[in-house]
Parts: sequence; structure tokens; C-alpha cells
Amino acid sequence: MLVLGGTAWLGAAVAHVALLRGHEVVCLARGESGSPPDGARLVRADRTEPGAYDALRALEIDSVVEVSWQPDLVRSALEALSDRVTHWVYVSSVSVYTDDATPGADESADIHPAWAGRGLVTIEEYGPAKVACEEAVRARLAERCTIARAGLIAGYGDRSDRFGYWSARLARAADAEQVLVPPPDSAAQVIDVLDLATWLVDCAERRTSGTFNATGDPLPFERVLAACASAAGRRVAPVPAEDDWLVAHEVEPYMGPESLPLWVPSQEYGGHSTRRNDAAKAAGLRLRAVEDTARDALRWERELGLDRPRKAGLTPQRERSLLSARSAAAG
Repeated sequence: MLVLGGTAWLGAAVAHVALLRGHEVVCLARGESGSPPDGARLVRADRTEPGAYDALRALEIDSVVEVSWQPDLVRSALEALSDRVTHWVYVSSVSVYTDDATPGADESADIHPAWAGRGLVTIEEYGPAKVACEEAVRARLAERCTIARAGLIAGYGDRSDRFGYWSARLARAADAEQVLVPPPDSAAQVIDVLDLATWLVDCAERRTSGTFNATGDPLPFERVLAACASAAGRRVAPVPAEDDWLVAHEVEPYMGPESLPLWVPSQEYGGHSTRRNDAAKAAGLRLRAVEDTARDALRWERELGLDRPRKAGLTPQRERSLLSARSAAAG
């Protein structure tokens, strides 16, 4: 099995699972994000450079797992390898969809037009770039590919700080401390990195063909909060805030500095965290309980440091200010 990457988070998890299954695993990467799991062979290469795949010519490659969102890199890999590979697994994203408002949408929902340019794509064009990558894979491999449209990935090793915000926030809390939270019934949808990696290896082994939403089950936010509280051994006092109040107080949704991770305004984004995963489940996707993900996420957060600066979430100062405003509004 060839993992294009394999030294960062999801790619390394795929390599790890494949090694446990007894596969020979080769990871092609620059090696700047870390090392592949013990037992995997690292082939160092910069995929933006000519000849990046030359060192693979002598290998018999059964399957490939690819995670890049840069169309030029995906096309170059397909050009070099697709004729020699039995099955190709491409990790796409639910960001390909144009409609985040319709709850319960499946894989037939409308997607962005494919990015049509050349060269490196900026993050602002992430969704259209993923569409372009999907199209390139299907054009080359037809039925010999799995397109896995991943949702928000969580668990041990997550550097996005989104799900982990809640694990760390509750672990820092004193008992009965107030914590600002979104509406308890707002939807949250995450997939554990090990569940996703295991299923991607399954798809390679079984030659699973098709396009799938590789997402967790939609859960009410209060279930996620309870899981994080249980993992941390804390009993906190949630202070829910309505969508309109959070918007009016300029709280950023979902990700980024001074955001409330996992929350999106339901009127505009009611379908964002409710995508159907029936097809992936029918193709063998198995999901662990969110409590397991919360425990793994907290273990990772403790390793990184609960009080470190974060890429996503409210700073303590900002949360205290919002809690004060919430209290004043309640009279």
C-alpha cells in the first residue's frame, strides 16, 4: 500500500492501520511533518518537483491512499501511478457541497464547480479544489476508486483545535464552573480518525467503488459536551447561547480565533453537520462512541498543553466577557 503522505495525521493513521493488517506500506512524502509509523518505508520526495515518483518505479503497488487537495499534485500522481495500481482511495471532503442549509443531505447534493486553474490553490478555494481532485481520480480510474468525502475529523493527533477545544476547556474547568456553549440541540458531526483510517484501509482491501460521505453520526451538541465532561471528570454549568445572540456578539462560528468550535448558525447552516452517512455504513464504516473520541482527544490535548495558545476557540478572557454579557442580558 502506498500512502501519499503518511507522516502527518490521517495519512500516518492509515499507514498504522495498514501495518497492523500485515500490509507492506510505503509513504511518499517530504518528511517535514514527521516520520511514518515504525515499519513503514519512507520515500522522500517533493511532489511539486519533476521526477517525484521515480523512486517508486521498481515497486509493485496494489493500492494508493491520497489525501492532497492540490489538483496538480493529484493529477501528477495519477499520471505516474494509476496504470499500475489496482485500487485508489481518495480522501475528499464534505466541503465539496454547495448547500449547507438542507438537513440530511446525501451524496447526490449539489457540489461546487471544479477549480479550473493551475498551480497551488489557496485555502479559499478548498471545496472547488477537492472537486477537481475527485474528477481527476474518476477520469483515470473509473470504477477502481473510492471517493471518501470526510467530515470533521477528531481524536488523538488533531491539530485543528476544534473538537479538542471542548476537551481542553472542560479539563481546565473547576467543578460547577460556567462554560459558554451553543444551543444544546444544535448538531455536531465528527468522525474519529481511527474509524476513518480503518475504513479507508477496508476500502482499499475490498476494492470498494463509489463516492461516500465519510462522516460520523449527527449528534446534539449536549451529547458531545457530556462526553468531554465525562472524559475530563468534570461537572460544569453550561450557559447556552442562542444563534442570534452569538452572531450579535460577533462570536466566530466553527473554527478560527475567538470562535465557538463545532457551532454554526442553524438557519444558514442547518445541514452542515447533519449529512447522511448511510452509504458509507453500508460499505463497512463502523463508528465508535463519541465518548471514546473524547478520551483520545483529551489525551492529545494534555500532551500539547491545556493552556497553550489555540488556533480555534475562545480565549479565557473573551469567554469571561461573553459570560458577563450573557448574565447581564438574563437580568
